[in-house]
Amino acid sequence: MDPQKVGLFIKRLRENNNLTQQDLAKKYNVTYQAVSKWERGINLPDIVLLKKMSNDFNIDLEDILDGNLKKNNKKIKRIITIIVISILIILSIILIFKINDKSFNFKTLSSTCSEFKVSGSIAYDKNKSSIYISNVDYCGGNDVTIYKEIECNLYESNNNIDTIISSCKSSNNNNKLEDYLKNVELSIDNYNQMCKKYTDESLYLEINAKDSNDKVTTYKIPLNMNNNCSK
Repeated sequence: MDPQKVGLFIKRLRENNNLTQQDLAKKYNVTYQAVSKWERGINLPDIVLLKKMSNDFNIDLEDILDGNLKKNNKKIKRIITIIVISILIILSIILIFKINDKSFNFKTLSSTCSEFKVSGSIAYDKNKSSIYISNVDYCGGNDVTIYKEIECNLYESNNNIDTIISSCKSSNNNNKLEDYLKNVELSIDNYNQMCKKYTDESLYLEINAKDSNDKVTTYKIPLNMNNNCSK
């Protein structure tokens, strides 16, 4: 490990994120003089701080220690994994519909809520539909609360009756909302509801997050399609 290379790496990381030495010092509860010494290779952060930097900036710890950002960092790996999984699932849905019915269509689902970004799709024919939601990102702020229980439900609203058609609960306790959402996937195959029955916001997600004091924060995320279904 070359302290000079590590120091220059930390400096580039700070500048690329528009942080001053004072900002970085405050973030990690050290003095700006300590940050200056890091960047000059005089001293280096301890391993606990380095691990925290790795998590905060979504960079492999090995990259920081090598002083060189590799192309296959964690963020790119995650994006590629999401894309590959999404493509495989969509191809599976296409195959199912090709086998059972030669005429099928697709509509994309997205959020009308400014706090969340949702990626999903509906595949349908004249008799049934399949719904897949692959990605839910929270963009409403920096929610650092550790929740002891989180669940996400997909609702269908029809004639003022709301029905849960898919759910995803946290597999581990003590999650931040952002971490929980990374693993949320909702899929309904061969759903007997015809696509033409869906209207804007007849489908919505509801996220319930319970903190250590049993206070529940609820987010309702209406979904809409790029166009109404034609059948």
